[in-house]
Amino acid sequence: MTVIRKIRTEEIPLLEDFLYEAVFIPEGVTAPPRDIVENDDLKVYICDFGMAPDDRCLVAECDGKVVGAIWTRIMDDYGHIDDQTPSLAISLYKEYRNRGIGTELLNNMLALLRQDGYRQVSLSVQKANYALRMYQRAGFEIVADRGEEVLMLCPLSR
Repeated sequence: MTVIRKIRTEEIPLLEDFLYEAVFIPEGVTAPPRDIVENDDLKVYICDFGMAPDDRCLVAECDGKVVGAIWTRIMDDYGHIDDQTPSLAISLYKEYRNRGIGTELLNNMLALLRQDGYRQVSLSVQKANYALRMYQRAGFEIVADRGEEVLMLCPLSR
């Protein structure tokens, strides 16, 4: 059984693992080294997480273990739209993918953002990433094509 809940303060360091897991690696491509999360363009997703009023994070817990996370914050990242729109990141450990946990995390986060009064949420995803279809099913629409990736926006007023 999977439990979706808010992240606990002591679990915030896990976001570094989930940020690494969120890096899309196409089939047949060697995974980058773990220290890729130290790059400035990725560090923005987790640096001082929980300190800003717009930081939100939910985790998926299976059998007492955190196996996935979804988090949002207003930041100047790949998914940046404006300073009122949070950008979203999500990932699961590989062995927990394709079980509906990601969809459950996403739906719970969209509900939380609606409840907290946000008008929309954005993300950036590679076109080859299978999660693109999950985002579309959840209501995300492509607003910019950037070659290998797309910028997506989900209105929350529905």
